[in-house]
Amino acid sequence: MRVHLCAVGRLRAGPERALVDDYATRFDRSGRALALGPLQMHEVEDKKGGGMAAEAELLARSLPDGALICTLDERGKVISSPDFADLLARWRDQGRQDVAFVIGGADGIDPDLRARADFSLSFGKMVWPHMLVRVMLAEQLYRAASILAGAPYHRA
Repeated sequence: MRVHLCAVGRLRAGPERALVDDYATRFDRSGRALALGPLQMHEVEDKKGGGMAAEAELLARSLPDGALICTLDERGKVISSPDFADLLARWRDQGRQDVAFVIGGADGIDPDLRARADFSLSFGKMVWPHMLVRVMLAEQLYRAASILAGAPYHRA
């Protein structure tokens, strides 16, 4: 199952980019044997300042046809890392070819795009910077692959 990270804004060179790249590489390596990955990044920018609706249009165009859509949203479901691993495995085992994780901009995800989501995931009740959410998601994808592979990375 191919994994897509569709996000508003471009990660510039720096610590966040380095972390995302590192965890994406780890996920691609460990996920390959599990039929997970590769992780592909789709970054969009609303250069005209059209707000959430314009961002949603750009994000929608970045989604692969038929992809399961999972938004990252503070109103989403809070789950454990093992439950996230089980969720990825379930989607894969159901024959999903693509899953797209959608991260909105500073104002969040447009309600119409949120309504299209098959699942909404939250990293807690706190609001996180959208650039940092990419790091957190990339790490959780790697952790999920490690859990599914029985590797010792996850020790909880």
